[in-house]
Amino acid sequence: MEGEPKKEMYDLLPKSLYPATCNVLPSEDFSLLQERLEQSQITYPFIVKPEVGSQGILLRRIDHEAALRQYHSQMPWEYIIQNLVTYPMEVSVFYIRHPNSNHGKITGFLHKIPLQVVGDGQQTLSSLIKQHPKGTIRVAELFNRHKDNWDIILPEGEKYILSYAANHNRGASFIDLKDHIDEQLVVIFNEISISINDFFYGRYDIMCSNLADFKEGKNFTILEYNGCGAEPNHFYDTGYTLVGAYKEILKHWKALYEISKYNRLQGIAPWPFMKGSQFMKSARALIVEMKKTDEAMG
Repeated sequence: MEGEPKKEMYDLLPKSLYPATCNVLPSEDFSLLQERLEQSQITYPFIVKPEVGSQGILLRRIDHEAALRQYHSQMPWEYIIQNLVTYPMEVSVFYIRHPNSNHGKITGFLHKIPLQVVGDGQQTLSSLIKQHPKGTIRVAELFNRHKDNWDIILPEGEKYILSYAANHNRGASFIDLKDHIDEQLVVIFNEISISINDFFYGRYDIMCSNLADFKEGKNFTILEYNGCGAEPNHFYDTGYTLVGAYKEILKHWKALYEISKYNRLQGIAPWPFMKGSQFMKSARALIVEMKKTDEAMG
């Protein structure tokens, strides 16, 4: 449920369903990276993120070689370089299917809006951030990220994205799309998930052109998807009470238990308790260290 490697998940997907991606080790000679980017058909600007991570930690947009060089020099763990997706809408789809069924269900469907401000042609970026309800509590963090543009005046109507990680803990806003869940949408994810060996439970994070196209199965790409470690996030910002949120978590854990129980009956042995416990401690310690590095990078 923690420490899930992203490459392992990408390798299960058809390459046509996700952006051009390559993995980089911190020990690699930087001089060879440009060649790797060309081979992978990745061009500036692009996104970098850790191979094992969560909560948008150490995710950055890289606009030029100098920025990549700085990230590479400060990043002590394996990371992913991925083409920047320019579709205007990000959605999150939580999908569950029992292994003995060819038909799953979508339990959560969200529109994720990253932390951003909109210019009015008069105010500076810093002023807009300080007026934003989620930006005002992150001024120090956002200054570190955007100090080069801190005093610019944004043209009227121009959107300025403050965090490309559309995570709740990075200030993103969520809009519930549960009324758009229908059989047409479920069929799309049945086809995708059945084509992936043994994928029965998890959350897809997707960029798309619009809902109409997405529900027809066109003009979308999968940023990433998470299995057992995926958090059902559709109760954030969408009117759930605390009790209602706990009920959603327990409902998903029950489904995960039923899938795990089925897999065990098929001969898939669970980890011994101590192995699992040690792995979780290690994964949590890694996140703590990553957060420190994330803050130091600015």
